[in-house]
Amino acid sequence: MLRLGEKIVIVEDAFEQNLPVGEYGYIIAYDRNPDNAFDYVVRCPKAGRNYFVPASDIETEDRLIKQEVERVEREALIDYALATHNEKLFYQVMNGDTAYAEEPIEPTQEGMSQAEFIKQVNLRAWI
Repeated sequence: MLRLGEKIVIVEDAFEQNLPVGEYGYIIAYDRNPDNAFDYVVRCPKAGRNYFVPASDIETEDRLIKQEVERVEREALIDYALATHNEKLFYQVMNGDTAYAEEPIEPTQEGMSQAEFIKQVNLRAWI
């Protein structure tokens, strides 16, 4: 149950009451009537009105921000996986695994001679 005075965002209009979807408001009262489908009375300052709304029509601002952050993070990981051709990370993100961290890659080279090292550096510098 949300607290009185808590800032919320109207995300849906289930009963088609012309709610200002996407606008913020504040919870000003609980509707405790068991015969009523509404749970809260919300004040929308921009509209200048009070609305009776069910709990499913509103979300807290913090929760919406967290959902947006998770979505942006997921999209960024997908873009990174596609750009680096990291198939394992791509499948982890697409399947919903929460362990996005890659396993550290162990260096496979036992050691290079000084000539090979200089050749590699010059090759990379040329590119």
